[in-house]
Amino acid sequence: MAVAPIDLFASFIHLDQGGRVRAERPVFDADRDGRQVMTFPVETDADVHGDHWEVHSDADEIAACLTGGIRLCFRPERQGEEEEIRLAAGTAAIVPRGRWHRLARDGPSDIMSLTRPRGSRLEKRTDART
Repeated sequence: MAVAPIDLFASFIHLDQGGRVRAERPVFDADRDGRQVMTFPVETDADVHGDHWEVHSDADEIAACLTGGIRLCFRPERQGEEEEIRLAAGTAAIVPRGRWHRLARDGPSDIMSLTRPRGSRLEKRTDART
């Protein structure tokens, strides 16, 4: 098997249940087993689907800021304000399984995440605060 460089911005890395690793076209499939590494540049709020909340019911997620700066925002579990964690270049945070969250950008950035796609969902934010 030939080993070749992988463009992380043009591929998702899929780690299947049997331990095989493959670079594939960047498609997020919420019914897929295994884990997926996603790396992408962030230029606009749309690049991080900032108008949606996201949840991964089957696994924790690692959200990492490679360059620039992003914010990891958690939806209030009951009533109250969003919790927010700032991630500078070279830092990451673990999003617990089942915790609704979203990303917000502080400027142009490159981010990477790792999670199990199965069970992931998006939900449109109803207003700017929730």
